[in-house]
Amino acid sequence: MSSISLQSLLTPEKVVEVDYPGFDGFKLKIAFLSREEIVKIRKKCTLTKFDKKSRQPVDELDEELFLKTYVSAILKGWKGLKYRYLQELMLVDLTSVEDVEKELEYTQDNALVLMKNSQELDSFVTEITGSLTNFMKYSSQT
Repeated sequence: MSSISLQSLLTPEKVVEVDYPGFDGFKLKIAFLSREEIVKIRKKCTLTKFDKKSRQPVDELDEELFLKTYVSAILKGWKGLKYRYLQELMLVDLTSVEDVEKELEYTQDNALVLMKNSQELDSFVTEITGSLTNFMKYSSQT
């Protein structure tokens, strides 16, 4: 029997499609990232600055860049997000929207705004991506 290297089995991410609870037809494509990928994102968003008082270099996380990079990496798309659903996810004014039954297009900018402003969606995505066990449960349903 030949031995398989564990390293050869690793994958940087796995994407699943998940139904968002309570919103008929709204599905999210969410990626579970390997620890290595998360570390790469964190390093990319960390700046080293020189602290004048201690005369030491200090690492500082650019939180805005981290959130943008992280959301781009884990939220791969959606379908079925009707404008009317937005009212239940965050504070919005839909008076300029002609048809609230139309779907909001997925873009990285829209995903970032939604994740920044919707505690409910952020919590849902965090719950799924926070545990490989939870993630695999959704993976086996697709």
